Amino acid sequence: MRIPAKRMVKIKDFRHLLNKISVGHIPYVLVFLLFSTVLQSQVAPVNKTGLKMIILKNADEDIIKRDPATGKSIHHFRGNLKFIQDVTTMWCDSAHFSQERNQLTAFSKVHIEQGDTLNLYSNYLFYDGMSEMAFMKGNVELIDKETHLFTDSINYDVRNKIARYTNRGKIINAENTLTSIIGVDYVSQNLFHFKDSVKIVNPKYVMTADTMDYNTLTETAFFTGPTHVVGDSINLYCEKGWYDTKKDITSVWKNAMIDNKVQTIHGDSLFYNKKSGYGESFRNVVIEDTANKMIVKGNYAWYYKEPERFMVTNRAVFIQISKGDSLFMHSDTISAITRSDTSANGYRLVRAYYGTRIFSGGFQAKCDSLSYSFQDSVIRLYRAPVIWSEENQLTADSMAIFTKNRQTDRLELYNSSFVTSKIDSIRFNQIKGKLLTGFFRKNEIYKIDVKGNGESIYYLLDGEDISGVNQGKSLNIEVYLEKGKVTEIYEYQDPEGTIDPPDPGIPKDLRLKGYNWYDSLRPKNKDDIFRKK
Repeated sequence: MRIPAKRMVKIKDFRHLLNKISVGHIPYVLVFLLFSTVLQSQVAPVNKTGLKMIILKNADEDIIKRDPATGKSIHHFRGNLKFIQDVTTMWCDSAHFSQERNQLTAFSKVHIEQGDTLNLYSNYLFYDGMSEMAFMKGNVELIDKETHLFTDSINYDVRNKIARYTNRGKIINAENTLTSIIGVDYVSQNLFHFKDSVKIVNPKYVMTADTMDYNTLTETAFFTGPTHVVGDSINLYCEKGWYDTKKDITSVWKNAMIDNKVQTIHGDSLFYNKKSGYGESFRNVVIEDTANKMIVKGNYAWYYKEPERFMVTNRAVFIQISKGDSLFMHSDTISAITRSDTSANGYRLVRAYYGTRIFSGGFQAKCDSLSYSFQDSVIRLYRAPVIWSEENQLTADSMAIFTKNRQTDRLELYNSSFVTSKIDSIRFNQIKGKLLTGFFRKNEIYKIDVKGNGESIYYLLDGEDISGVNQGKSLNIEVYLEKGKVTEIYEYQDPEGTIDPPDPGIPKDLRLKGYNWYDSLRPKNKDDIFRKK
């Protein structure tokens, strides 16, 4: 039988006819049912292999044309079209439909609905029912729950629920607007994969990345390339990690850095909760405070933004930066807290404890623990402290170092104060008393005042030769030094003493009570502060 080149079947005309059917029209009804069966067999034939076929559910009109390539019929439908394949429903204004190929080409007001939550819209659709692949273009919009995707064209895998675009796309999810050149939406996993010029704009920050995954359900971004996050209260960089945009929690690693506007934190791995202001850092940790010119390093740290406080341990180092001479301090644990006072911002108190050692060009020190107050710029040393300045060694029960403009101004030694300087391998100048104050000029000690129970052993020099030894006692002693060497000693209030010629031996009475020489413990450079013995 020859197939007409063009035939129009108006389905709505048959519906109108049914309304007028009576008993006398039964023969006509049988003819209509026979015709409908034939028409249905042309639109949606049954596939014996079990392949899911596209079924036409509604159309205002059908125009049948011959496919010049195959000679088979192609249906061109118009008006209120509805197609179904399994759980997928498709609407459009007009379409070409090939039953044999199980393919659909749709035009104008294209709408695909899959399940209860997924909807796609476009101006054009080509759908292959065999592979269940859809290509859509022209004002494409994908809506999945609270997520909206906008792009110019998209490939959608209906069977696996995967949408792909390669020519820029924009996703709106809650407060986040995401853009990228390439994107893949794994609908069933609530996961987007973005690549090339990825950007998230949020009212609180802007995030840019080379490659990123984004979970629309948890609103979490996963970074797999260089990533920046810049906001009013945070600046973040990493090359791997994740950021929960809903809870404002992030965990990043690989060249990771977080700047919370108070501190800049570096580390192999960083965790930060923006809402609580709490963070943790692991391995190669660096905390920078540019306002106070301070750096703290270690292999583990925790910190809070408000009120500002932190703790660093595992090879912990505190660095006070100064143009002329920076100070380096190592301890088992270094912590800092912000204390409130009458000022608006309060002041910071740094503590170091267990095996503390200090190196700077002006002086070196060791003690068990210390505290450093930014309120009065005083370093206080506790438990067996020792300070070395040029050729002088100072010991006491406890000490305080007073600084001005990040330079040592003076130091105070409390109880059992002792100053020792080496003359040669067997002779040492020695000064002791109850309270000792050392005064510095350009980070060099130039004057020492001893108050209470002063005693001294001082060698008189004639050039490089020793001409005598002065042993004295007085209530107070005043000592002047130049380039670390004693040049003058003055004794006040009930002074007594003797000047004797030098003795080639080592008389016991030339060692004041409490004498010790700790030069083997003295840090020789900034790396030597880590020496255990």
